[in-house]
Amino acid sequence: MQQKIHQALDTGALDQALQLARDWTASEPQLAAAHRTLAHVLARRGDDAAALSALDQAIALAPEEAALHHERALLLVREGDAAGAHASLGQSLGLDPNHLPAYLAQARLAIAMGRLEEAGRLIRTAGRIDEGHPQLVALDGLLALRQGDHDRALALASAASRRLPDDPQVLSVMGFGYIAKGNWAFAEQAFRRVVALLPEARGLQPLLAQVVAAQDRGAEAADLMAPLLEDPATATPALLRSGGLYALHGRRTEQARQWLGRALEARPQDDLALRGLLTLWAATDARDDARDTLDALLAADPGNGRAWAARLALESPATPEAAAVLERWHAAMPGHVPALEASLFNTDRTGDPAATRAAAQRLLEAVPAHPAGLQFLVEALLPEDPDAALEQARQILARAADGAERDTVGSWIGRLLDRVGRHDQAVAQWQSLHDGHAASRSPLPALAASPEGWPPLATAAEDAPQPLLVWGAPGSGVERVVDTLAAGGGPVLADRYRPDPPRDPLQSLATGPALVEGRLAPEALVAQWAQHLPARGVAGGNVVDWLLHWDNALLLALRPHLPGGRLLVALRDPRDMLLDWLSYGAALPLKLESPDAAARWLAAVLEQVAVLQEQDLYPHAVLRLDEVINDPAALAGLVGQALGVTLPAPRGTPRRMPAGRWRAYQAALAGPFAVLAPVAMRLGYPEA
Repeated sequence: MQQKIHQALDTGALDQALQLARDWTASEPQLAAAHRTLAHVLARRGDDAAALSALDQAIALAPEEAALHHERALLLVREGDAAGAHASLGQSLGLDPNHLPAYLAQARLAIAMGRLEEAGRLIRTAGRIDEGHPQLVALDGLLALRQGDHDRALALASAASRRLPDDPQVLSVMGFGYIAKGNWAFAEQAFRRVVALLPEARGLQPLLAQVVAAQDRGAEAADLMAPLLEDPATATPALLRSGGLYALHGRRTEQARQWLGRALEARPQDDLALRGLLTLWAATDARDDARDTLDALLAADPGNGRAWAARLALESPATPEAAAVLERWHAAMPGHVPALEASLFNTDRTGDPAATRAAAQRLLEAVPAHPAGLQFLVEALLPEDPDAALEQARQILARAADGAERDTVGSWIGRLLDRVGRHDQAVAQWQSLHDGHAASRSPLPALAASPEGWPPLATAAEDAPQPLLVWGAPGSGVERVVDTLAAGGGPVLADRYRPDPPRDPLQSLATGPALVEGRLAPEALVAQWAQHLPARGVAGGNVVDWLLHWDNALLLALRPHLPGGRLLVALRDPRDMLLDWLSYGAALPLKLESPDAAARWLAAVLEQVAVLQEQDLYPHAVLRLDEVINDPAALAGLVGQALGVTLPAPRGTPRRMPAGRWRAYQAALAGPFAVLAPVAMRLGYPEA
């Protein structure tokens, strides 16, 4: 349908295009693309008010689609340009080839329809008529935004704003540019100004709410959404979902439950709404509500695989209740691969090898060479014939694609070798995986020399920021601490481990030596950390910041300039940490050249933790995860106790080697463990 409408527009058959667009919206009223296309047609005919209405309806149906908001900005034309937008574009240009408004209107339509090259040509042509026209500059900025050139978009919009400080289109381009750069506070300022200029533009509320929520103000974002969600005409499933997620983030559980429930009832396949409800149910321990809601949903929509998986997750594995849910799932969706996978994993938890083998065979009948099915057959064979099982595992490895899949299978083979007691071979297998990534990983960071003395720990003002700095060396299990804090709904910043991290000094692995050597001023570290927080989506300094690396030299800055902070250190027996790092890797991709080199570095890093503890150099808590590493509920209790809060257990945490597993490797890793033994004892762990 969309192609027919665009063909009609290209040939100038505007009446035909309008009729087709209206027919499409009538037949598929919940499809954002239909209302978006209707807006294009109405804008082409010069009916900007109706186009805005249609586009607002598209935004209500798909509020997360940035391009819709971009296109709305295109329609926010100044009154002085309305004549050009309302005129027949072809006739205008035919009568007056220098008619700038017609070029602007054509370029707007080209951008809206995704014809960016054509839009660029029209803008260049218009530039020969009036190169500095502010509307043209703003339009060029929006084109740059759509092309991904965010810096140029902001520069052009800023230039246009000097001549048109109250122009909604110019302000919108600036807002979108700031969003693209992650400058949420500046984006909020721009869009609040647009809302003030256009108080009836209700389509801007979802965008403004999104920007506010990105600054950890979920309750305020929910308030912005409330007027739209109280009106049946605008309370679309997508907006209900967005509002519900904001309310959930703002800890308004009743409001979140209402909106997310309505969203899922209207759109049962909405995975995001379902995830939001699962998070809410887990946080409030509302299992009865969860069961009743999901059972009602499945009664109305028995082919909803995601809902079945969620319903199964409410029951403990390997229980009659879980088996009953699986039986219902198979009856509703025979041969459904996720159901077969779930049966395999559930059966494996029962400890019945024969039943596990049968479940794996059923999965392989449905999907030959299914990785999980093949791996479970290997697992079942391992106790009976280790050599045959390992040979089958190596065949799976030979077929695995390079990259993550091959790494996953290779690590699994190492764990198989671990299980059958071939510890030397397991170490060699894991080391080979590290060797394969050596060229792309960072060298182990050098630690700073110990300073001659520490600056006094300042007294924090009452309104001073109180950040929680979280860190753990490789193998400590710090990732689980971060997941636990995030499950509690707090402002957890994990962006240091993502593709576009903040560029503050704490992102550098060499900051400790730079402080000691005087190449970085202590006050500059804290000032730059605070300056980057708005771009990271946080308005104040009360955040959880997951650090890449710890060096006690950082205290040269933190003691005098961030006394309200607190350091949370994840710790396990250092020998278990080395084994975990070797076998599972770490969140920070550091080069592990050999177990000996890794042990020497790890010992030096953990010596700093011992000094931190013994001298009480900074407000801190050391979380010993040894006995809770594989128990999410106990882990949540440990973290919550340290912080004086109650935290829900994170979901879906894979098992790691248990505490004390290092003892099985006393021969295979004798040298590295000898290096780690002194610091282990200093930290309170036994010598052997």
